[in-house]
Amino acid sequence: MKILELKNISKIYKTEGDDVNALSDVSFDISSGEFVAIMGPSGSGKSTLLHIIGLLDRQTRGEVRFVEQSTNDFSDEKLAKIRNQKIGFVFQAFNLLPRESVYDNVKMPLIYSDISEKLWEQKILKAIDSVGLSHRIKIPTMKLSGGEKQRTAIARALVCDPEIVFADEPTGNLDSKSGTQVMEIFDRLNSEGKTVVLITHEHGTASYARRVISMKDGNLVEDKMQQSSKAAIK
Repeated sequence: MKILELKNISKIYKTEGDDVNALSDVSFDISSGEFVAIMGPSGSGKSTLLHIIGLLDRQTRGEVRFVEQSTNDFSDEKLAKIRNQKIGFVFQAFNLLPRESVYDNVKMPLIYSDISEKLWEQKILKAIDSVGLSHRIKIPTMKLSGGEKQRTAIARALVCDPEIVFADEPTGNLDSKSGTQVMEIFDRLNSEGKTVVLITHEHGTASYARRVISMKDGNLVEDKMQQSSKAAIK
C-alpha cells in the first residue's frame, strides 16, 4: 500500500524581490514498510519537503495523497488530526518538556487523540520499553543524556501507533555512540514493519535506509535503492 504519493509538487515562497522556488515539480511514492532517507545539503529543499509530506505545510502546486486520499482539499483541522493519529515526528532538537518526566512527555500525543484514556498507560509503557528507557520513566527529561532525550522523543512519536514516522536530522545533536543507538532503534522499528522517513545530510545516518532520495536546489536529482550497511554514525 502506498502511504504517500507526491505528484508534481512545487513550493514557491513570495518575497519582496523574486519568488523563491523551494521545490520544483517533485514526484515520488513511499509504500508501507519502507525505510527512506531524503538527503541534500542546506538549501536543497529537504526541510520544505518534510513539512509538506508531514502535512505541516501546503504545497503551491501539485497533489499530496496520504494513504490513497488526496489532502489538497483537507481542512487544517483534518490535517492536524491526521498528524496526531497517523504520523510520528522526531526532531533534531528533541522538542521535549524539560521539567516533565519521560512518562509525561510520551503521554502528550495521547491527550489530543481519540484513543480511550483506559489504554493510555499500556501504550505509554510499551512505547517507552521499545526504546529501552523503562528504568528512566519517572526522570525529568532535563536530566537525561542527549541520546536518552532522543529515545524519549522516538517513544513519543510511536505512542499513537502511527502509519509513518518522520525523523528530521535525528542524530544531529548526538555523539557517535548515541547516534548509532538511535539509528539502530529506527532500523529495528522498520524491520518490525514501521515505515520510516529520515531527513539527513549525513551519509552514515542515511546508510541505514534501504532507499535514498537526493535533493538539490529544490529538485529531486536521484532516487535509488541501496542495501542497508548499518554503519556507525560518523
